[in-house]
Amino acid sequence: MTTTPTTTLWRPTGPTELALVAESGWRAWPPRLPEQPIFYPVLNEDYAIKIARDWNVKHSGRGFVTRFEVESSFLSRYPVQRAGGETILELWVPAEELADFNGHIVGLIEVIHEFR
Repeated sequence: MTTTPTTTLWRPTGPTELALVAESGWRAWPPRLPEQPIFYPVLNEDYAIKIARDWNVKHSGRGFVTRFEVESSFLSRYPVQRAGGETILELWVPAEELADFNGHIVGLIEVIHEFR
């Protein structure tokens, strides 16, 4: 049996988006809203915690950090973007590519932190 190498990604999210992930069976991210042309998974758990705790809680009362695996070979099409300091790293996935991105998630999306 061969296994495909994967990369761990994190996504800070609020309760509305998380409910849609749950509806997918924890296997996919929902389509972006018109004002959200990019899907931003992050490459650092600490960065995801900061966003969930400091931004999601402020805006929706709760913040969550999710973790999931994506085929590494697929992710090579998205250059790592530095959104600030050395550890503030993201991938910028265009909204129109999100269904394809979801097809390369390996396993389930899991909630690893919750903030109120």
